[in-house]
Parts: sequence; C-alpha cells; structure tokens
Amino acid sequence: MTRIVAEVARRTWQKTFRRPVALTFSFLQPLLWLLLFGFLFRRYPLEASLAGYSYLDFLLPGVCGMTVLFGASQSGIELIRDSQTGFLGRMLGTPARRGALFLGKVLADVARLLLQAALLFLLGVALGARAAPSPGSLAGALLALALLGISLSSLSCTIALKAKAPETMAAFVHLVNWPLLFTSTALLPERQMPPLLAEASRFNPLTLDVDAVRGAVLFSRPASFATQLLPLFLLAAALFGIGVAALSRAARESG
Repeated sequence: MTRIVAEVARRTWQKTFRRPVALTFSFLQPLLWLLLFGFLFRRYPLEASLAGYSYLDFLLPGVCGMTVLFGASQSGIELIRDSQTGFLGRMLGTPARRGALFLGKVLADVARLLLQAALLFLLGVALGARAAPSPGSLAGALLALALLGISLSSLSCTIALKAKAPETMAAFVHLVNWPLLFTSTALLPERQMPPLLAEASRFNPLTLDVDAVRGAVLFSRPASFATQLLPLFLLAAALFGIGVAALSRAARESG
C-alpha cells in the first residue's frame, strides 16, 4: 500500500510541474492579495485584542489559509484530465486499493500546498509582517492547514469524479472559494465583521484554520484540539471517506 501511495503521489507531482497552471494560480493569487491588501490597508485599525499589530501582520496567516483553499479546490482538475485520456480507467482496473490511490493523490496535493504556504509565509515576513511562532504552535498550525487541505482536496476530487467536466469544476472552484473566503476571518477579525457574516464565520472551516495559524504566528498559541483541530479532523475524515467511495463507484462503472 505504501508503494502505491508513493507512486501516485510522485505522478501527481510530476503532472503538476508539467502543467503549472494550477500551481501558478494557487501561489500567485494569494501573493497578490498579500501585496495589494497588505499595503493598501496597512493603516486599517484592528480591534483591541490585536492592538499593536499591523494589518499585514493580521493578513499573513489568512493568506496562508487562502493558499490551501485555492489550491485544494482545484485538485480534481487532474482527475478529469486522467478520465479524458483513459488513464484513470486503466488505473482503476488494477487491483490497487482505492483508498491508497486516493490517499496518494490527496497527500501529494496537500504537501505541495503546505510548501507554497510556507514560502508565502517567508515572503510575508520578508515584507515586514511580524511573526514569532514557537515550534509547538507552528506544528499545530501546519496540522490545521493540512487538515483543511485534505478536506477541500477530497471534496474537489469527489466533484470531479461525478462531474467529469472542466466547466463544472470551474463553477465548483468559484462557488466554494469565494463564499468560504469572505465568510471567514482570513481578511477581517470577527469582531469587526457585520453580525450576519460574523455568525457565519463561526461555522466556516477556513476560520478554524486561519485562527489556528494566526494564534500560532502572532501569539505562539497552540491550536485548540477541541475547537479547532478536532472539527477539522472530523471534516477531513468524512470528506476523504466520501472521496474514496466516489473513486470505488467510478471503478465499478468503468469495469
């Protein structure tokens, strides 16, 4: 099983670097938000608990979460290409376990997104953002990012296996990304949001993720297991299971 996961992950990485459109989009768009919004609103006054921090300090963890959001939501695009070329059908015709195939794909995408988020974090610090995470809090932040990536990548792949059309995936990306982004605390503290959006943000997985990263980066505060990591883990497990079931169903249909 380990060899299958590793081979699928290796192929996923190779395809990503051969067709770097998704890679470029998921990296450059958050970078532009960091540059434009970080400096455009540099004098924006944050609420009292964030006194002394600039908007760029506040935004950087949000951009790290945004990187995972934008990249993971596009994970299914490669599955559509594999389906159109017939490779997916051949792969599903092998005796390899469906869970191992799906895990290799998701882990490859999540590992890439964590590297992109880390690079954006370093660029943000180089631009002047304040950051002082402890090793323990940083590990919790990376785990939160990884769990969000698994959730959204699994969901994207599930939609791709059902839709099998690039146009549907494009609609999915926009319908997922923008509502999640603008109803989260990635761009604005909850206390400074309109009441309706503030209430919605409490049920937004991106908020859980960004708050965990922000707590680690700004305050060296470990992510809360009960209120942040556990909900993200349960969401990731549920969506991953649904994705494996969708892949198994696709195997039966192709067979």
